[in-house]
Amino acid sequence: MPYWQLFYHLVWTTKNRDPLILPDVESIIYDLLRTKAIGLGATVFAIGGMPDHVHVVASIPPKIAVAKFVGQIKAVAATKFNKMDLPYVLYWQQEYGAFSFDGKRLPNVIAYVQQQKEHHANQTTIPVLERHKGQTKWLLREPGPVYAVDDKTWRAELASLVKD
Repeated sequence: MPYWQLFYHLVWTTKNRDPLILPDVESIIYDLLRTKAIGLGATVFAIGGMPDHVHVVASIPPKIAVAKFVGQIKAVAATKFNKMDLPYVLYWQQEYGAFSFDGKRLPNVIAYVQQQKEHHANQTTIPVLERHKGQTKWLLREPGPVYAVDDKTWRAELASLVKD
């Protein structure tokens, strides 16, 4: 079995950003997403969001493309949810955001997703992760900080990740 560490922060909205992920069904929707993701071989670290969008932090195996993974968990969650006897149906937008990151940042990304409601209430969201239709500037294309270290430092950083 191959060894891999592929971490993703995935974000998508409900169709037309309709506020469908209400408190009474939030856990149902999140459980449906989590169950399908695990069924595809992923490790789910966090799921959170607001009534009109969802964030998922997961490690996706390399045997499945990110687009296929997101498409399947969205489709299965909506299909199963819509077969329940509930007063409304759930539809997702077609698009999604996918951000990769290293294991060192995993605790920060998990905390951000778990605290979605607080971030939105306190206006402490990270704009690139909360992109809205109509925003014309892709923040990810802006020059970011340079993370270049010498070879010795890089090797020491990687070695420190190994735990016996």
